[in-house]
Amino acid sequence: MGLKNFKEELVTMKAFSDINRLRVLAMLRQSERCACELLADLNIRQSTLSHHMKILCDSGIVDSWVEGRWTHYRISKEGSDRALELLKGILGE
Repeated sequence: MGLKNFKEELVTMKAFSDINRLRVLAMLRQSERCACELLADLNIRQSTLSHHMKILCDSGIVDSWVEGRWTHYRISKEGSDRALELLKGILGE
C-alpha cells in the first residue's frame, strides 16, 4: 500500500478521533441537521463546529449543502460505506 493511500486513510480515521465529531455523527445518524441545531445541542462555538464539520466533510463521511444562511449536514452513505470498508481492511476482516 502506497503512502498516498495511508494519507487518505488518515483523513477518514481522523473523523472518528474527537468526542465532538462523534457526537455530531450520533446526531446525524438520527436525521440531517442544520448547523444551528448542532450548535445548540453541542454547546460549542461556531468556529469550533466549523472546524469539526470541515474534517467530517473532508473525510467524505458527511455531506453538506447551504439553505438560506445555514449549512445543513447529513451522513453520506457512500462515505460511511467507504469508512467501514477501510476499517475492515485495517482489521483484516
